[in-house]
Amino acid sequence: MKKLALLAAILCLTSCAPNKKTKSQKPKLVVGVVVDQMRYDYLIRFANKYGNDGFKRLLNNGFSLENAHYNYIPTYTAVGHTSIYTGTTPTNHGIISNDWYDKYAKKSIYCVDDSNYNTIGNDGDGGKKSPYRMMTTTMTDQLRLAQNMNGKTIGIALKDRSAILPAGHTANAAYWFDGGEKGQWISSSFYLNELPTWVQDFNKSGKVDEYLSKPWETLYDINTYTESIEDDNNFEVTFKGEEKPVFPHDIPSLRSKNNNYSIIKATPAGNSLTTDFAKAAIINEKLGKSEYTDFIAISYSSTDYVGHQFGVASKEIEDTYLRLDKDLADLFQFLDTQVGKDNYTLFLTADHAAVQVPSYLQSVKIPANYIKPVAFKNFLNEVTLKHFKSDEIIENVSNFQVFLAKDKIQDLKLDYQTVAQTIADEAINYKGIYKAVTAKTLQTTTFTNGVLNSLQNGYNQKFSGDVMLIPTPSTISSSSKKGTTHGSGYTYDTHIPMIFYGNGIKQGTSRKKYEIVDIAPTISNLLQIQFPNGSSGKIIDEVLE
Repeated sequence: MKKLALLAAILCLTSCAPNKKTKSQKPKLVVGVVVDQMRYDYLIRFANKYGNDGFKRLLNNGFSLENAHYNYIPTYTAVGHTSIYTGTTPTNHGIISNDWYDKYAKKSIYCVDDSNYNTIGNDGDGGKKSPYRMMTTTMTDQLRLAQNMNGKTIGIALKDRSAILPAGHTANAAYWFDGGEKGQWISSSFYLNELPTWVQDFNKSGKVDEYLSKPWETLYDINTYTESIEDDNNFEVTFKGEEKPVFPHDIPSLRSKNNNYSIIKATPAGNSLTTDFAKAAIINEKLGKSEYTDFIAISYSSTDYVGHQFGVASKEIEDTYLRLDKDLADLFQFLDTQVGKDNYTLFLTADHAAVQVPSYLQSVKIPANYIKPVAFKNFLNEVTLKHFKSDEIIENVSNFQVFLAKDKIQDLKLDYQTVAQTIADEAINYKGIYKAVTAKTLQTTTFTNGVLNSLQNGYNQKFSGDVMLIPTPSTISSSSKKGTTHGSGYTYDTHIPMIFYGNGIKQGTSRKKYEIVDIAPTISNLLQIQFPNGSSGKIIDEVLE
């Protein structure tokens, strides 16, 4: 009898135990959500006004890394999206900015421009794009390879680079919004020969005009927006046609003066439109419905446009995040119904954060500064004229990088390393420049921490400049003292949300420091696929079941 009782107990333990998820039960769909220019503190600052089904759902039921950072310079959109999905930095993946000076072609280039392909969706040039400048694979590529090119990968964003780079080289499609007089979602012949019927139908639906038919008013009583500075201030950029940067913003009357359909990008409606399109993609492409794992990469771009224009302390940015919270709640509920609550894994992060408007910081006696690009370039030309009797030695100054005219240096019989080091030594004397190092220094010295380590991680020997510059904290390159930007290696630009949720993810939080490059290896491990081929990040064990 005792043996029978013991056997029964063992059988009960094995058969009655909860059906735990295992690594063999892969998600049917992976959803990558990137919120453009989202600072980590937005999760906390607006928490009392968020609902329970958006950001709070992820925080309460997923795993949040509270000390996640970017580990390179520059913190720009294209670089961020690429680093998230490749698991490495510009040193390896080659996307060193949004635009940069091509020292071989002797011209400035855009990260995803590719004249080898045509626009799919209209007769404009907005679709002549591809990811060919990205030198490594992405986790989306590795998922396709692991499944012998089965399963679907689709990238979606208002910005072309934010749709193209995450989707990788092997994507089934990437879609972005062509504003101006077009007002359509388009793609590139890199992916497709024609738009699917569902995309054509979406473009004909009138949804964009519907959003633009309404003024932008605050979601709640503006007097309750106490987390932001006063609405009428001198630190924000107005829409063309507005006298003051204040609510309500009369979008219907402003659109004609603000590049028509493009105005939606700088309003919360752009995020709602992105959510609508992503839902349409999931339904019509039947994502999460096959025997394979699909991947949809969604980037919310309007947060960046609003942040640049109005600044991180504005009532506009607060309203944008309160409305995004509702869009996310809508998306999550849709995923529950369409894909199944236990069938998808999602991560939410940002491609960079942003600095407070420097002129606002100055007004409250916090050190901040502006560097005027033309004035700084003239200063450097004066340096080379003084030391080397020529003002033709500097070929380009952009993204806080100096590109030297090597042919001219050779013609003048100058030593390249001496020229580069002299420029670095003199640049440090310019107000707003904090550190300056040569490419040679980055190639021969290992910096293990701090902003010089971040600069080194962002340096690509093949593509980057000859002298690399770091501005003082809260200093930006701009001729205007309104609006803000990003790009530095300081915490206001590097500290971002990193939250995992869904199938295979634990519930919890961590204050350990993690880096953005850790997302791709972690998701790859969850999916049991090979890491992206340039990955330099690590698996975040504590988030995985």
